[in-house]
Amino acid sequence: MRAARKSGHRSTKVLAAALLTASLAIGGCGASDTGATSDSAQGAAADSKGGGQAERAPGSVADADSGSGARKPADSAGAKKPPLTKTHVIRTATLSVEVDNATKALATARTVAENAGGIVGNETTELIDDSHVYSRIVLRVPQEEYDAVLKELAGTGKLLDRKADAKDVTDQVVDVDSRIKSQRTSVARVRDMMDRATKISDVVMLEGELSTRQTELEALLARQASLKDRTTMATITLALSEPEARESAKEDDEPGFLDALGGGWDAFVTTLKWVAMALGAVAPFAAAIALLYVLWRLLRGRLPQRPAQALAAPAVPHPAEQPEEAK
Repeated sequence: MRAARKSGHRSTKVLAAALLTASLAIGGCGASDTGATSDSAQGAAADSKGGGQAERAPGSVADADSGSGARKPADSAGAKKPPLTKTHVIRTATLSVEVDNATKALATARTVAENAGGIVGNETTELIDDSHVYSRIVLRVPQEEYDAVLKELAGTGKLLDRKADAKDVTDQVVDVDSRIKSQRTSVARVRDMMDRATKISDVVMLEGELSTRQTELEALLARQASLKDRTTMATITLALSEPEARESAKEDDEPGFLDALGGGWDAFVTTLKWVAMALGAVAPFAAAIALLYVLWRLLRGRLPQRPAQALAAPAVPHPAEQPEEAK
């Protein structure tokens, strides 16, 4: 009887101890769940208050939870990636193409550029050695049509030379945009100070400062427009040339009858030319001599002439011919 009572008393104690242990375990779990819930609520409140700061520094949350490792996959999946910066590239190309008809190929190049939404820039056409035409044209086409236009232009004839260049100016574009934003803010600040200025000296000083900052802003805007134009439109310089005229070689190099006849005719014409040149050179002298001769004849006719007897000397007879009476 006593043994039964002792065993019943022991079983009651064991049951009470088990119930106490279970209640403590349930209370601990509830406390831990409540603490986690309160921590998550506080984190959400901090996120709602911080707003932009939480988005700007997503790495801080990951660093804080990296030790536990439990929430790391969820944080990495929920983090936002920064937007990618658009690339700005200046594209230029130079093509040299040999064509049968430069004028026709030039018209084709204009049509290709205009169909692609581009424009025609400088154009030069000249005739070289009176035998072939050389043309040079500058085309501006959109960046999206750059490769297609190059392919069409290269197919207009025989490609002699091709040079393409791509220059990344993204840093310059971003820098200019940032400086323009800052400069506009500076100009607005100076204008606000001018509105609140009461002294004439302050107004004059602020006007000079405003003029300087506006000049810098206009220079930045002009640079921005230039970069935008060069990164939006690609430049293609196309040189078109016709093949030089080549003389066909004769199959038979030995001279024939026609060659001899032609050579004789050329010699005859050349001889006549030299004779004519000689006569032309002698003609002035011959004319002068003829004139002098005519004058001499005229003067001789007018001079008085002496009698023939006075001029003639008396003849002395030979002794053998003297008459006998003289002897």
